[in-house]
Amino acid sequence: MDRQPANYFGAGPAMLPTDVLQQAARDLINFQGVGLGIGEISHRSKEAGAVIESTKAHVRELMGVPDTHEVFFLQGGGTTGFSSIAANMAAAHVARTGQAGTAAYLVTGSWSAKAEEEAARLGLATERLVDVKRARGKYGSIPATVEWIGSLSRDKHSYVYLCENETVHGVEWPEVPEELVACGVPVVADLSSDILSRQIDVGRYDLIMAGAQKNIGLAGLTMYIIRKRLLEDISSVSDEKLAAAGVPLAPIATHYPTAVANNSAYNTIPMFTLHIMDLVFQRLLERGGLPVQQKENAEKARTLYNALDKYPDFYCLPVEKDVRSLMNVVFTLKKEGLDDKFLEQAKVRGLSGLKGHRSVGGFRASLYNAVDVSSVRKLAKFVEEFAQENS
Repeated sequence: MDRQPANYFGAGPAMLPTDVLQQAARDLINFQGVGLGIGEISHRSKEAGAVIESTKAHVRELMGVPDTHEVFFLQGGGTTGFSSIAANMAAAHVARTGQAGTAAYLVTGSWSAKAEEEAARLGLATERLVDVKRARGKYGSIPATVEWIGSLSRDKHSYVYLCENETVHGVEWPEVPEELVACGVPVVADLSSDILSRQIDVGRYDLIMAGAQKNIGLAGLTMYIIRKRLLEDISSVSDEKLAAAGVPLAPIATHYPTAVANNSAYNTIPMFTLHIMDLVFQRLLERGGLPVQQKENAEKARTLYNALDKYPDFYCLPVEKDVRSLMNVVFTLKKEGLDDKFLEQAKVRGLSGLKGHRSVGGFRASLYNAVDVSSVRKLAKFVEEFAQENS
């Protein structure tokens, strides 16, 4: 039931706090003395209902979720979210305007690109208002809001989508632009890899999707926070009207009003995974909530970026400073032939999970909430020593 502290920087599934896993392990055997494990109880039992309500309540407390928004959970991860968002938000637009709209995407990395591709694959009209790679040859920046905000239209666009933190390319939106919130087009954001890493104003978002396996739990479950008005719109439009508008129906398991009406238990919700999320939320609250976590995450990111920036002739940091991710630090070596040596020597020091995504290579250090400040300091020290020894 115990393990040595790990200095693990993998991008996901990510590390979880040991004390959370220890409690989860006990509850997997016997949950609250009922004689069954949390993964064995019925998802419609009073015990399961209490876990669902507890998790929702702790999310609301941590994030300051207003009464205008509903919290619910669905099986699957971000990829499931890509399609469920497209279908549900298209339905909301039909309810509001009587016709199919165009989904607007702000593509700043591979995950927002995949989201747009899935919406288009489903047969929905899409538009890339921003496509950084197409415009600038590579990802690593976010265009100024003034460059694209004028293209958004409430009548035309069913929603505008952004991935707040691109795990592969290390790009993070510092915040949702005020001009975007004011434009009247529903704002949809994938917060899978920076959820609960910092304080945000939930009221700026119409729909938040967050896969669990980065900052808040195990793979297989996704949290959604949706404006209640959208739920009403989706509920009000008939299947026949959607078919006439050429909008695909959301499968019943990912139909948002159905999920909310059944308290996230229309089908069998993975209770063990949800319980771990709740344990993570409780731990965050006990440690002081998001103000404390945000301060710690800022220190971790500052420590590592400062170490890398000291050696500009040795390390390449491809992301513009003002949009560098606090969660996923990406970098490469300017000197060829040293990548394997870097990983091998890092492993000797107990530093793991540093290999970059296969699509971009190089290195990536993910500094999720469960990564301790001491681990980042060890990595920063190694980064400096490796540069000094190999320059």
